[in-house]
Amino acid sequence: MTHTDAGAELDPVHPVPVPARRAHGLSTAEVAERVARGEVNDVPVRSSRSLGEIVRANVLTRFNAIIGVLWLIMLFVAPLQDSLFGYVILANTGIGVFQEWRAKKTLDSLAVIGEAKPTVRRDGAAAEVSTSEIVLGDLIEIGPGDKVVVDGECVEADGLEIDESLLTGEADPVVKRPGDLVMSGSFVVAGGGAFEATKVGREAYAAQLAEEASRFTLVHSELRTGISTILKYVTWMMIPTAIGLVISQLVVKQHGFKDSIARTVGGIVPMVPEGLVLLTSVAFAIGVIRLGRKQCLVQELPAIEGLARVDTVCLDKTGTLTEGGMDVTELRPLGGADETYVRKVLGALGESDPRPNASLQAIITAYPDSEEWRCVESLPFSSARKYSGASFSEGNGESSTWLLGAPDVLLNADDPALAETGRLNEQGLRVLLLARAAGELDDPEVARGARPTALVVLEQRLRPDAAETLRYFAEQDVHAKVISGDNAVSVGAVAGKLGLTGQVVDARQLPSDQAEMAKSLDEGTVFGRVTPQQKRDMVGALQSRGHTVAMTGDGVNDVLALKDADIGVSMGSGSEATRAVAQIVLLNNSFATLPSVVAEGRRVIGNITRVATLFLVKTVYSVLLAVLVVCWRVEYPFLPRHLTLLSTLTIGVPAFFLALAPNTERAQPHFVRRVMRYSIPGGVIAGAATFVTYLIARHYYTGKGSLGAETSAATLTLFLISMWVLAIIARPYTWWRVTLVAAMGAAFVLVLIVPWLQHFFALKLVGVTMPWVAVGIAGVAGVLLEVVWRVVDRRGAA
Repeated sequence: MTHTDAGAELDPVHPVPVPARRAHGLSTAEVAERVARGEVNDVPVRSSRSLGEIVRANVLTRFNAIIGVLWLIMLFVAPLQDSLFGYVILANTGIGVFQEWRAKKTLDSLAVIGEAKPTVRRDGAAAEVSTSEIVLGDLIEIGPGDKVVVDGECVEADGLEIDESLLTGEADPVVKRPGDLVMSGSFVVAGGGAFEATKVGREAYAAQLAEEASRFTLVHSELRTGISTILKYVTWMMIPTAIGLVISQLVVKQHGFKDSIARTVGGIVPMVPEGLVLLTSVAFAIGVIRLGRKQCLVQELPAIEGLARVDTVCLDKTGTLTEGGMDVTELRPLGGADETYVRKVLGALGESDPRPNASLQAIITAYPDSEEWRCVESLPFSSARKYSGASFSEGNGESSTWLLGAPDVLLNADDPALAETGRLNEQGLRVLLLARAAGELDDPEVARGARPTALVVLEQRLRPDAAETLRYFAEQDVHAKVISGDNAVSVGAVAGKLGLTGQVVDARQLPSDQAEMAKSLDEGTVFGRVTPQQKRDMVGALQSRGHTVAMTGDGVNDVLALKDADIGVSMGSGSEATRAVAQIVLLNNSFATLPSVVAEGRRVIGNITRVATLFLVKTVYSVLLAVLVVCWRVEYPFLPRHLTLLSTLTIGVPAFFLALAPNTERAQPHFVRRVMRYSIPGGVIAGAATFVTYLIARHYYTGKGSLGAETSAATLTLFLISMWVLAIIARPYTWWRVTLVAAMGAAFVLVLIVPWLQHFFALKLVGVTMPWVAVGIAGVAGVLLEVVWRVVDRRGAA
């Protein structure tokens, strides 16, 4: 890169600001020129699918294609009432599109709220701008926790350390100096500085990665994977069954062409659990809307399902259990140090860091800076080092170098000050040691031989809602593990104040072997002095023992662990890096929102499991009926209108209400196995009982119009059994569930007694004997359902 004199113009092809103007950034006119040339960071921030993608995803499905073809056929060969199933699909798909569109708007609005704005220096002044407003050549300021949003060249560096693990996989931070390349997608872990944007928009290295990370995604979800597996098997069952049914109705029975087609379609349509995928999407989408109202941004929809399956929550103390602010409660000089002098040192240290953390901010508030001291060199705080430092030129001409950090890191193990620190930690207080260094700051061993000068005692502010949230997790059998970089005893005392008891462990004593570490993690509850890499290792160790792990945090030192956890939860006020990798962002910074997320996930999982059983019982009995019809070489008993009526009253309408109902059952694994162990016996009983009724009716009724009477008797049996299945699925009963089941039954009775509805649905019970036989067979089938499902329940519990 060639540098020119201060008066040189920018090269329009390679716009690199000259050194003298780098410190001031671009001028307003230069920004306008670049915007006009299109040299803007125009990568769109996307939190969800576009409207077109939503419509395509809900409309262009395999089963909609099958139903659509059958619907078109029925429009030409049968009365309108036999084509009702097509209109139901249109209505369901429309509801799905509308609900997901609502969810998209919620996500988009929340994403704008949660979007961090980089600080750009223009005309010599720093200002926050939207990521999309950055132009080529902009001078962007960065500090701890800031994400690098475009590629650039480092211009200023003050102890700048950048973590590029999300790009390279290397966990160790990279020290950056002026002239070094800075890559988008990385983030600052220590120090500060500024870089000049050299690649913006889609040219930036991580632009595609960043766009993918913020997009509506369907990450691993047991519900979605399970439903896809079920639908795959249903497809393979449908093909041979449908072929056999077509041959049976068109060739074997030699009925009229239109009537045979209608009955063939009537046998194929109910095999398709078309509403199951749609209802799952709607349940997820409504979950996002509900959580959005509580200022919880779900960046990946299945995350609400994942958090409901979590059995271990790893909590970062700072920002999660405690509020960000701290207060200095006491200053204890050591070794006869002059307190007035110590106060000056602390004031100068506070002034030396342009981006102070919570501890240093408390010190700045307590000890104002003395203008006589001048900072010569500074060493920013790092989670790995556990201390910061600075060298000063004092007002009297003397020079000194100071360190401020963890006493157990800066002091020897036998130092008496450690005992005092321990007593304070046991009270839940945080203690920092001020020590005078013997060497220079750039010495890797600068802490060796440092002389203790004072203890700074700070009190952390507990979150008022933390205790109640921890109690909720305990009641739900979710194990809470507090993982912090602070002193273990101090963290343990804070956890104790919140009602969290258990073994307190210093992470420096943890074994490095994963299996041994996992054992220690299972036994312990509070872990202190944990390094960022250790946090990541601890998540992996817990996962190796079969735990589903959620990690909460707001600091840049939590990023690696958040990324590796099954569910990452970030605070809205946390660093941009943590928000970028988390699946869930709590925009209100309230840890107390997590129970709502867990409850929402449990509602979705429990309810979809319920309604999946309803849909698949229908699929099983439809396939069985088709097979029995082919084997017995008889007319298919139902027209499409009959099964549309049954599906609407026993599955469609009830499933919609049941899928959105409250549900606090703990999420269970093995979705497919649990659904099929109910659906298969339920469908077999329903199909067999219905076919038995149909065969008896064929022998009972004779003459013209007998097929209609046989169909009505079979429909009555199938409806009653389906209602029994619905009544089982709706348990435990509440007033609205009882009302729902009763309303569906009343609607069917209305069809049977109102003449024009009888005609419309071709349903008319003939005589008294056969209808009561149908009721009796349905009753026996219902008792069988109760017995079989209770046996399945007992085996599942065992």
